[in-house]
Formats: sequence, structure tokens, C-alpha cells
Amino acid sequence: MTQHASRRGILKTIATLAVATSASANFARITRAEGASAPDPKTRSQIDAVLRAATAAGDVPGLVTMAATDAGIAYEGIFGRRRRDSGPAMTRDTVFRIASMVKPITSVAVLQLVEQGKLSLDAPVPAIDPALGAPQVLDGFDAAGAPRLRPALRPITLRHLLTHTSGFTYRLWDTKAIQYYKAILRLPPTAAKVAPAAPLMFDPGERWQYGAGINWVGRLVESISGERLDVYFRKYILDPLGMKDTAFVISPQQRTREASLHRREPDGSLKPQPVERQVPRQSYSGGGGIYSTAPDYLTFLRMLMQGGTFDGVQILRPDTAALMGQNQIGKIDVGVLKTTAPGLSNDVDFFPGIGRKWGYGHMITMSAVADGRSAGSLTWGGLFNTYYWIDPSRRIAAVFMTQVLPFADHGALRTYRAFERGIYRTLKAG
Repeated sequence: MTQHASRRGILKTIATLAVATSASANFARITRAEGASAPDPKTRSQIDAVLRAATAAGDVPGLVTMAATDAGIAYEGIFGRRRRDSGPAMTRDTVFRIASMVKPITSVAVLQLVEQGKLSLDAPVPAIDPALGAPQVLDGFDAAGAPRLRPALRPITLRHLLTHTSGFTYRLWDTKAIQYYKAILRLPPTAAKVAPAAPLMFDPGERWQYGAGINWVGRLVESISGERLDVYFRKYILDPLGMKDTAFVISPQQRTREASLHRREPDGSLKPQPVERQVPRQSYSGGGGIYSTAPDYLTFLRMLMQGGTFDGVQILRPDTAALMGQNQIGKIDVGVLKTTAPGLSNDVDFFPGIGRKWGYGHMITMSAVADGRSAGSLTWGGLFNTYYWIDPSRRIAAVFMTQVLPFADHGALRTYRAFERGIYRTLKAG
């Protein structure tokens, strides 16, 4: 099937040649401005051909990909359209919904407060809500199906929240959490009213389960700093780094540059979805709901790769930036995420057979990936199939932006892996 899709994609590449030519010219301009040497044209054209074919074949509707080394931008590829078949061509400044890729930004924000001595990684977190100050653990269900709850065996710490070992989970990948929320709907109104909205699915520090812990980290940033989360981000991270297109609420001008979301249909095709309505918001989440562009997010990654400083602006101390990329969960392993809603996510196992740990904000691959990233590389993604990685050993940071549901879409991941392999071939050849 993959070979068939590639042949079909090659037949359609004529329609995207204008876009590719523009992207190549833009790449040359950017590399000159950055002072970086462009990769060999032959090896770069091999990446271009693969990504162009992927968009033509419908593996992705369109994408913006970028990679950088310490020397500057090493690759930039822009292919396809913001809205498949009818929208404008992708551009370097296309705006994407990056969802959980806000989590590393939130992690940086709270670690700034740790550096200032306003929070501790291992002390009980401030009791800004009963869910944090007096956490309840779901301990099964009685014969009638009502949930049984008990106090947590230990307090929740900031380390637990940052590493997804707190016990907070997402229903999207947790059948036990779904069972709980269904159970409280059947409770009498008086009992349902006192049931915790967000109980823990296990005791803090017992295991890893991807979840809403970093949503609470965002709340802590607001409580400790006295700033609303979007304001804090803007003042202490985004503006200092020049990330003008990263925001929870985008302007009308940015809206004109937004890529459409696409849903994978049962026949494998991509169906464009209506543009989401932007409504006034009273609060912002540390775990999702943000927009960005590939150049903006690559700037953030380069700051982390370069020890917390970029272009003379220090966001974190070098020792703090290093902690983000170190195993913070000890002997606990990062597991496979089993979906409860296939329309939103496939099962998530990005690196079968490779050990994975978690730092602060990132998953860590403990072994090298064939033809790709080194052992100790950092990575994660967003619900709509945006992804990134940082390879501290090879000094590579890269971002991959498209807009497709479900998460871990096979076509998007196939294209992402091809992009990764191409980057390492290109830099090796260079």
C-alpha cells in the first residue's frame, strides 16, 4: 500500500512544483540570513521529494518542517496546502494548533519559578485546590458500580505533575477514568455533587500515565506569579524569544494564515473540517489549546538545546535546561497509550522496543532510533499531529507541523519518520 501511495504521489507532484520552488527559494534566503550553510542540494532534494510525494498522496494535507543545528537552520521544507484541494499553499508562517506542545512551554515557566525559589520540585505543591491539597484516589467500584475513593498515600509534588506520575490522567487513554465519570453520572445528585471532579487513578509516584498534571502546573504558575498564564508566557518566554505567532488567542491576521484541521476517513482520505470558532476565554490551560508556527516553535527548541539561552536571551539556567532532558522518573517506564476514542487518537507507541523515560516536559528515548535520532533524544507532540524532537548528542532540533486527526495518524507518522531519516542523511552527507 505504501508503494502504491508513493507512485500516486509522484504522479501528482506537478501540482505542487510551484509551492516547492517557492519553499526552496525561501530556504536559501533564510539560511543566508542565519549564517548557516545549506545542506548539499542533492541530499536536500531527496527530503523534498519524499515530503512532496507524501502531500500529493494524501498522507498529510500539507506540512511545514524545519530543522536546526547550533550553526543555524539546516533544513526547511514547505509542501501542500493549508486546506487540502482548495486552500492556499502552505507558507513558512502558517499557524497551527499545537495542543500538547504547549506542555514544554508550561514546564519552562514553572521551572523559572523554581529557579527563583518560589516553588520546590519535591515538596507538596501548594494547596490551591482540593484536587491538589487533599487528593482522592479511585480505589475501584462497589457492587452497585459506585466509585470507591480513599486519600492518596502521599502528597502530590511538582515533580509528579511535570512527569505524568501524579495520578491525573486523560480519559482519552484511560478506561478506568471513563468508568469513573460514567459512574458519578448515575449517583444521586447529593452524592455526585461531592464526588471529586478529578480524582487520581493511582497514588503519586507509583507509575506513569499521560494526563492532566501539567494543566495543574499552569494553575500553579498563575497562583505563584500572580499573572494569567497567557500574560506570563508572553512576558517571560514568548516575547523575549521573539515568538510573535505563539498564543492562546490569535489575531484576525494570524487567523488568515491558519491551517485547516483534516480528519482521516475510513477509506484513508482526508476530509477538511470547519475552522473552529474562537470564543472569548476566561482561563488558559498549561496542557493544551495554544497556536504556533514552525519558526516560532523551532526557536523555543533551539533555546532548550543551547542550554536555556538563545540569541543572547537567557530563559533558563543551563543546569535547569539540562534537568528537563534527564530521566526524572527513575525505574518507572513510559507505557503505551491505548485509545478509548479512535476518532481522536490511535494507540500511541512511537518507539516499539525502545525504552522510554520522562524528563520535565519531554519523553526521552533511551536508545538510538534506526537511521534517526540518538539515544537520549527528547520528543513529544500535539493532538493534531504536530511533533518535535531535540537530539542533544547530534545537536539537532526539529519540528514537524501538519493538522490531522486522529493523533498518531499512520500517514502523518510515516511522513514524520521519513523527514527524520532524511534530516540525518542530509547532515551526515553535509
